[in-house]
Amino acid sequence: MKTKNAWLLPLLFLLFSAFRADKPVTTLFLIGDSTMANKSIAGGNPERGWGMVLGSFFADDVRIDNHAKNGRSSKSFIDEGLWEKVIAQVKPGDYVFIQFGHNDEKTDEKRHTVPGGTFDANLRRFVDETRAKGGTPILFNSIVRRHFVDSVLTDTHGAYLESPRNVAAERKVPFIDLNTLSHKLVQEMGPEESKKLFMWVAPNTLPAIAAGKQDDTHLNPRGAREIARLAVDALSQSVPELAKYIRRYDYVVATDGSGDFFTIQEAIDAVPDFRKSARTTILIRRGTYKEKLVIPASKIQVSLIGEEGAVLTYDDYASKKNVFGEEKSTSGSSTCYIYGPDFYAENLTFENSSGPVGQAVACFVDADRAFFKNCRFLGFQDTLYTYGKQSRQYYQACYIEGSVDFIFGSSTAVFDRCRIHSKRDGYIAAPSTPEGRSHGYLFYDCQLTADSGVTRVYLSRPWRPYAQAAFIRCHMNKHILPEGWHNWGKKENEKTVRYAEYQSSGEGAHPKARARFSVSLKNLKGYEIGTVLRGDDGWQPF
Repeated sequence: MKTKNAWLLPLLFLLFSAFRADKPVTTLFLIGDSTMANKSIAGGNPERGWGMVLGSFFADDVRIDNHAKNGRSSKSFIDEGLWEKVIAQVKPGDYVFIQFGHNDEKTDEKRHTVPGGTFDANLRRFVDETRAKGGTPILFNSIVRRHFVDSVLTDTHGAYLESPRNVAAERKVPFIDLNTLSHKLVQEMGPEESKKLFMWVAPNTLPAIAAGKQDDTHLNPRGAREIARLAVDALSQSVPELAKYIRRYDYVVATDGSGDFFTIQEAIDAVPDFRKSARTTILIRRGTYKEKLVIPASKIQVSLIGEEGAVLTYDDYASKKNVFGEEKSTSGSSTCYIYGPDFYAENLTFENSSGPVGQAVACFVDADRAFFKNCRFLGFQDTLYTYGKQSRQYYQACYIEGSVDFIFGSSTAVFDRCRIHSKRDGYIAAPSTPEGRSHGYLFYDCQLTADSGVTRVYLSRPWRPYAQAAFIRCHMNKHILPEGWHNWGKKENEKTVRYAEYQSSGEGAHPKARARFSVSLKNLKGYEIGTVLRGDDGWQPF
């Protein structure tokens, strides 16, 4: 039975990877003016177009290709060859978001168009040529300007707001009345509060705008996110086929300025303390975030969701000196500290990049009911520290690598369908399970792999005398030593540890050669995932 199914797990991982790589991508092309465009973030410039932040509202299989540019009208966008470059890339299934008007109002001949005339003709061209390529055009009108008269928000766009509506009705394509939606938002906020959406910058506060600014047309990060949210909400109703791709998060972190924050710690700090009524969700956009992250106990029910390529990294290690010239210690070396209960992470990489320099923790988890899905934990020695004695942790389809004791600590932790990868000879797990605890580490249906040349790896050694670990239906490559288990050089540990296996497979499975102080389970009674993690509160993460 073991030999018959040994190929199954590696094949499933291979098929899953191939599926992800070949998954089709839908492109949303954006054409428009500065209120939609991407902006430079040099010098701390806070200006954002709403199209710049749009990607955080869509799943990874949707790509935002923003061609909107400052100062362009529908006429200049065509005359400068910008539309020609866009339409050449449109393929069947793609979308083109079209928003002009702010600069079509300008009087100079390079940009000016006439509503009901040349403006409508240009919009028709965008629509018709998009359809001819198999794409779906979506028309938007201009967002509102912050123009209050006696506390009443007044229109500045006139008939330019109606042309997109009229062409959409004529050509039977979706229309998003972004002007009405943004007008309602700004009016409800009022003359003073609405400044928080636009480019109102006090003098001498930002290097990019040292003189300050009072701009009622262009958006800051909060304004861009609010307008993008309005657009997405409307799209989910008007374009149902896009609704399945839409995602919503409380906060977004992005290195390129397309989110609410540049660092993950800023987002965590913004989470209300002890928010019990709802979970706070934070999207981590692709990029490398070099920071030491702390999620304190007061930040409960936090979810970190990473886009593909989102990496949290730092390079501390145990013998590295702190500001007082003292060694940081193993606990002080971690890239990330998680104390807040009911924490959830998905598609995020936790890395300690210091290399083979001794103990160097990537993730330190004290939180109870912590759930990690499709995450990666990268390091060498002591990669993943399951610290909390009262902590229950669940790792689903994760990748964990290291060399010596790279999964260690006191927590009850379940590793379900994970890949456990040894970079050098050493020990996979070093549990320090407290005396009297029902379970320590349980590895279910995991793959145990190794770098080339790695030939001597133990499943576990006990950091504390009552250590517990069980490997259940795991596929083990030949780097796992026949004896499997180590007593950490202390014969007395053999009397107190609880080391077990059930239906191991692969070249590293040697049931008859295993250390005498380990056991081969006859069944899984008491080792079910639900039983192990249930606790007094009935927690069931899956």
